[in-house]
Amino acid sequence: MRARIAAHSRLANANEADRRDMTAAARQAFADRWERQVDPDGNLTPDERARRAEHAKRAHYQRMALKSAQARRRRRAR
Repeated sequence: MRARIAAHSRLANANEADRRDMTAAARQAFADRWERQVDPDGNLTPDERARRAEHAKRAHYQRMALKSAQARRRRRAR
């Protein structure tokens, strides 16, 4: 809770460029996760790895959306 308060306070006082810089490492780690998933040995070309990583990410979010819709449907049925 304290960390979230500190983060919000820090972001409230930062300009747009600073906010983007603050989250750059996290955004890069998020992107790297998908690339490691589709090419753990690093054998693919950068373009092919990026293409596959984008599809892996989209598939992940589609699975989450499907599970969410199923849960809403189950709750509505009760």
